[in-house]
Amino acid sequence: MSFGAIIIGDEILSGKRKDGHLAKTIETLSARGLQLAWAQYLGDDPELIAATLRRTFASGDAVFSFGGIGATPDDHTRAAAAAAGGVALRLHPDAEAEIRARFAADPKGVTPQRLMMGEFPQGSEIVPNPYNRIPGFTFQRHHFLPGFPQMAWPMLEWVLDTRYAHLFAPGSIAESSIIVREAGESQLIELMKECQKCHGGVKVFSLPKVQPERYVELGVRGMPAEVNAAITLLKQGVSRLGFPWTDYKAEG
Repeated sequence: MSFGAIIIGDEILSGKRKDGHLAKTIETLSARGLQLAWAQYLGDDPELIAATLRRTFASGDAVFSFGGIGATPDDHTRAAAAAAGGVALRLHPDAEAEIRARFAADPKGVTPQRLMMGEFPQGSEIVPNPYNRIPGFTFQRHHFLPGFPQMAWPMLEWVLDTRYAHLFAPGSIAESSIIVREAGESQLIELMKECQKCHGGVKVFSLPKVQPERYVELGVRGMPAEVNAAITLLKQGVSRLGFPWTDYKAEG
C-alpha cells in the first residue's frame, strides 16, 4: 500500500500561509516505519478537487487530505469527495452527535450551519477530533482532516494507529550518506547506477548544494540490511574516482 497526501487551500498556494502538513505527515509516517509516496497541493477549486479525488480513489492508495471540510463558502472538499465517489452528502449520525455535544452549552445552539460540518459522503466513517469534537471523515480509504494543524495532526496519528497499525515497521527504513567535494553529479552517475544494480533494496540519491559551499550529498535509503553495504560501495567508488568525501552530518 502507498500513502499519499493532498493539501488544499488557496491561502497556501498564494503564500498567505505556510504549509506544515507535508513535513508532519512525513515525520508521522516515518516514526511508524512508513513512507509517503506522493503529495499534491490544490487550490479551493471544487472541480479540480473532485477530478483529483476521482483519480486517487481509483489508485487504491491510502490518502490524507487536509483542509476544506468546514462549512464556509470556500470549503469544497466534502462536496467534491461526494461528487467524486458518485454519492450524496448526508448528515452522519455520529458526526451529528459530536457536533450537538460540542455546542450543547453554546447560547447559539446547534445551528444548521454547524450541522453542515457533519455532512459527509454517504458511506463515510467519522475521524474523531480531540481538539473541538468537530470530526473529519474517512471515505474510500481517504482520510479527510481539517486544515488546522492542532486538530489535523492528532487526527492523522489516530487514523494511522487505528487503521494501519498492522503495517507498522519501525526501524525498517535506514539512510546513510556522504558529502562528496570537487565532483559534479554527472561524474557520479555511473557509480550510482552500479550501486543501484548491486543493492535493489535501497534507493540511491544525490543532492547537490552550491551555497555557501559547493558539494554533492550522495547516499542511500531503504532496507537497513543493505544500507551499510551500499554506502560502503559508494565510499569506495568515490575514493576510486579520486574525489574527497566525509560522512554526512545533519545540520542542527
